[in-house]
Amino acid sequence: MLARVEEIAARHDVLIANIAHAGDGNLHPLMITPHGDEAAKARAQAAFDDIVATALDLGGTVTGEHGVGLLKLPGMRAELGPEVLALQRAVKQALDPQGILNPGKVTG
Repeated sequence: MLARVEEIAARHDVLIANIAHAGDGNLHPLMITPHGDEAAKARAQAAFDDIVATALDLGGTVTGEHGVGLLKLPGMRAELGPEVLALQRAVKQALDPQGILNPGKVTG
């Protein structure tokens, strides 16, 4: 996976540092872009999306020890599919019927 991240960085012309505990398979790719460079930001987003897709292609997961962040929602949807997401929404509704826990974040 780390070799794939290097390939993705080169393909998108983005500097990516892999930080934290990549040795246990829990990657934390850090996209490094110049402040205010919108083109670099767009390339970094495309690289991030490719990293998520590659992790899934290799049998990995989108989640980490901190759950799924907003940037990973498309990957989570691709990984889990509509049935599992519906199940998760049903559990959330059962445990939080008023929607007060983390409102408006993950809706499907």
